[in-house]
Amino acid sequence: MFSHRYRYLFILLLALYTFLNTVLCEVYYYFRIEIEWYYALLTILTVTFLTWEGNRLIKPWFREKLLGRKGKFHFLGFFFLAGNIVALLASVMAVFIFGNLIHDNTWEENLNPLKLNIIYGSLINLFLHLLNAILFFFREYKRQWQETEELRQRSAQANIQLIKSQINPHFLFNNLNVLSGMLIRDNPEANRFIEEFSKVYRYILSNQDKELVELRSELEFIQPYIFLMQKRFDKGLRVTLDIPPAYESWYVVPAALQMLIENAIKHNVVSKSRPLDIQIHANGNQTLVVKNTLQPRLAAEPSTRIGLENIRKRYELISGRTVSIKQTGDSFEVAIPLLQLNHNHETDHS
Repeated sequence: MFSHRYRYLFILLLALYTFLNTVLCEVYYYFRIEIEWYYALLTILTVTFLTWEGNRLIKPWFREKLLGRKGKFHFLGFFFLAGNIVALLASVMAVFIFGNLIHDNTWEENLNPLKLNIIYGSLINLFLHLLNAILFFFREYKRQWQETEELRQRSAQANIQLIKSQINPHFLFNNLNVLSGMLIRDNPEANRFIEEFSKVYRYILSNQDKELVELRSELEFIQPYIFLMQKRFDKGLRVTLDIPPAYESWYVVPAALQMLIENAIKHNVVSKSRPLDIQIHANGNQTLVVKNTLQPRLAAEPSTRIGLENIRKRYELISGRTVSIKQTGDSFEVAIPLLQLNHNHETDHS
């Protein structure tokens, strides 16, 4: 509010409004203050201007030092107290300029004007900070509402993308081809393939409306998904999991691991001659790392990065933590945060 582009107009109108009220109430007569009307107006304008501008100048410091560390109420409270000091100094300065320098008043002659200006300065500071607090909480509410709405849209988009990626013709066609080949050869693993296939869909359907799931559930889902992919690529895909049981009660975004494995397969060569290695491990820093060897396809599909962007944005909105993406000459690595929640935290998004 203090940095509003029309602030100088507001300062002038506020000073004029206050001056008119002092004239109508005959303040100068009752307090025996002898001053020309234009000097009285300039005094009020000076106090208003210095109080407003002083608050504008100190606000960034208080925002930086208190808003992130102490919270909203500490920031607003200490900022208001500092604003009162600014208003006090502005009042003293105005009386000194117009009382001492211009009119050469004595201390006794300046006492009443000083009292009135200090009262006016504190009231105008209170008024400005009330408006600032109202605008501050309105913007906070609007920001949180936008983040909630964005999270809802991102979750819906990610769920749709997830289901589409699983039910698209390529996925069904590839897995059914594998299944048909196994049945033709009377392979005893056919039943297991069907069971693992059903587990993948069961997980997707049961978790599509959740914002977060336990890592334990995610790992139970990713095992059959890895089985399906390894059957599809035979010895061309190697996936290793190294996650201590202590992390299984932590939380992740649903199907995040599946999206990252799918992303690695999509953009890299996967063959018996050049197997794609994917390592999934907890690095001890409250993150889960998915790292794959970098062997880009010559005719790779154009990357939309929708999956990675959805994972990144959902983590940012839910927890404020970021997803780390690193690429070297021979590897591509994504680190997703592991989250710990209170028992009363609601992970279902309804």
